[in-house]
Parts: sequence; structure tokens; C-alpha cells
Amino acid sequence: MLSAVYRWIDRNILELGREMRLSYLPPLMVYCAAGVSGLTGIVGTFFIKDYLDLSAAFLAALGFWAGIPWALKMPIGHLVDLLWRYKSGLVYLGASLIAASLLIMIGLIGHPEAMRAIMPAEAWFVLSVLLSPIGYVMQDAVADAMTVEAVPRLDTGGQPIDAATVRLMHTTMQMLGRVAIIGGRVLVSLANVAMFQGAETLPESEKVAIYIRIYELALLIPLLSVSGVILGGILKRREAGRLAALGKSRAEIDQLVHDQEEKTAPNWWILGGSAVFVALTLSVGLSGMPYGQEIIFAGSFTVIAVMMGRLLRELTPTARNTLLGTAIIIFVFRAIPTPGAGSTWWMIDELGFDQSFLAKLALIASSLTLLGLFLFRRFMAERSIVYIVVFLTLATTVLSLPIIGMYHGLHEWTAARTGGIVDARFIAVIDTALESPLGQISMVPMLAWIANSA
Repeated sequence: MLSAVYRWIDRNILELGREMRLSYLPPLMVYCAAGVSGLTGIVGTFFIKDYLDLSAAFLAALGFWAGIPWALKMPIGHLVDLLWRYKSGLVYLGASLIAASLLIMIGLIGHPEAMRAIMPAEAWFVLSVLLSPIGYVMQDAVADAMTVEAVPRLDTGGQPIDAATVRLMHTTMQMLGRVAIIGGRVLVSLANVAMFQGAETLPESEKVAIYIRIYELALLIPLLSVSGVILGGILKRREAGRLAALGKSRAEIDQLVHDQEEKTAPNWWILGGSAVFVALTLSVGLSGMPYGQEIIFAGSFTVIAVMMGRLLRELTPTARNTLLGTAIIIFVFRAIPTPGAGSTWWMIDELGFDQSFLAKLALIASSLTLLGLFLFRRFMAERSIVYIVVFLTLATTVLSLPIIGMYHGLHEWTAARTGGIVDARFIAVIDTALESPLGQISMVPMLAWIANSA
């Protein structure tokens, strides 16, 4: 029994560590920065609820606008391919936007009167919320490109690495990328648990001091991603020196270290369609016209449908059906609405969940999500996308029932019959523990689609 457990750990965890290379570290640092971005999540929830006059409905609408930059990840990724040699500049730009977003929140919490003297606190908050995702999507697109660079093309003797080994290294790189993101979430969950320990008994002024310290600590996030780019540059120079020692010419070194394996030509349909999408979004968003979100959805759907239509015409019938079916399934699954901030506010107001307990829930969620990434590797590899999406839909439905039940008093009924043991917090912990390992599986259909379409 113990030997079987060790073999599983060795095959699924230790082997991944053995396949780690120093060249993988730069993109992993950028991915980790994305993972630790959740450091301010709990602080943001309580600050918005207690200090800003914003409704849950307004936050849901703001979430729509904050999601727009992620809808532009494809054209940003194409732009990264076109600006391959200079893509690190986007990481610096993204880090600047993230830092600006964090500094705005530090000002709002620590110096609210000075900030309100310039413009309303709500306007500052909206600006902070919109700057952050722009920065993160830029860095994420560059990190994806850096994973390609991280995999070497030549072995230590200067000979080309065979295709099967290269594919294995790319798979390992992507797996480590997911581990870096979720590992970052585990780290920030631990930090939140430590910093919010006993916060429920503190006066409000001391809670605010904790909020400020957490946002100040979050300023390390852009430094982490920038450090990844700097390390990547150092490793490139070291690799260039190694290739020179092997007798490679300057042109060969330039091509192997700095250039793409295949040159990317501008795709004017992607760039033009994206420009139309941005123009539509800005004009509708700034005009404040009624049904703005619906207009943007219809416009973006049309742009994406046109671009997909052109792509589908270039594919074989089998590949066309696979891509179209995958796109429809993922669209429907991703379109399922979520409770939003209202659910968390209800837990705070009605169930009495404080900062410390929410930090512990986040730690459970991130830790078990990381575990689920390893537990469900075979499940994700061997099942079809349809099977995975149906499974996730059913599992999500079942695991939402305890929260719905508590809205109708389930925790009061169970607490009365168990001497107070199975109360709201007990149910929340168990539900989080069951749901969290499934979290990473929802990424797989999208990753599979990208892999099959590349």
C-alpha cells in the first residue's frame, strides 16, 4: 500500500520537480505574480462593503467592464508575437498599471479625505478596478510567450532536441505554470490567515491598518513579474554565451535565442476586429447609453463569430466540427451566471463570517485546488471535453445546494440537532473542501481547445 502511494507521488509530483529547468523560472515568476494577485481579495471585499456606497449590482456591472481586457487576450497575444523581441516592455507596462491600481487603494484606505478632494472615492475605486486587469492580461499574454522560449531547442551538445522530447517539455512547462498560479494563491492565503489572525476582536482603526499593510505587501506583485523578465534576460545572455562556445555564428545565436521559431505575419482580421471591438466598447461605455452591456455583448459576439468563421473555412471538416463543438460547449459553460459579491456580503452579514474565517476558507480552497490539479491529471487527460463539462455542471449544481440551503436556514436546523457542531462555518468548510479540487478542471476545456487549434 505504501509503495503504491509513493509511486503515485513520485509519478505525479516528484517527477514534475525532476523535470524542472532553470529556463522555466522566468515565466513561472510571472505566472506566480498572477497567482498572488488575490492577496487583496478579502481586504477589498470588506473595504467596499464598509466604506464605499456601492451596491452588489453595481459591482456585478463593474465586473463586466473589468472582464473586457481578458476578452482581448487573443489580439494582445498576437501583438506579443509581432513584437517578439520587445515583448518584455509589455510586462513593465503591465506592472506599472498594477502598481498604480494598488497605490490608488492604499490612498483610499489610508488617506481617504485627500483622495476625495481630487475626485469621489467611488470613481477612484472604479479606476483601480479597471487598471488592474489591463496590467494582468498584458503580463499573462507575455508569460504564455515566455513558456515557448523557456523550452530549449538544442541539447547540451548543440544538437536539435527530438520533437517528442520537446512536446514533453512543453507539457511540463504548462503544468508547472498552473502549479505556479495556484501555488501563489496558497501563499497569499497563508499570508491572509496570518495577518487576519484575531482580527474579529480588533477595533476598526487596527483593522484598517491591516488593510493598508496588505495592500503595501501587494506592491511586491509587480516587482515579482518584472524580476522574472530580468532573470529571463540574464538567462538569454548566458545561453548566447553557451552557443558561442559551441561554435555557433552570431546569426545562428540571434535566431535561436531571440527570434521565434516561425515568424508571425500580421493577421489584419484579428487586429482589425479587435480595433472595432475596442472602439465599440469605449464609445458605448463612455456614452452611458441604455443596454450598453447588451450592445457590447452583441458586438463582440459578432466580431468573434466573423473571425471564427474565417478560421473554420480553413480547417478540414473533422477539425471544423471539433473546434465549433468545443467553442459552443465552453461558451455555454462559461456563460453560467455566478452569485457575485452579493453572496459574500450575505455570508458576512447573516452568517457572521469575518476576515479571519474567510482567509481560512481561501487557504482551504487554494490548497485543495492545488491537490486537485494532481489528483485529476488522468481524469482530465482521458475524458472528452463534453464529459468534463457535463461532470462539472452537475458537480457545481450539487455543491451549490449547501449555500442555498443555508439561505433557507439549513445551518440552524443542523446546529440544533448536533449541539452546535454542524453550524454555518462547518458547512462552509466542508462545501469548500469538496468543491475546491474541481476548480482547476474548468480550465482544461479551454487549454485543450488552444492546444488543438495551435
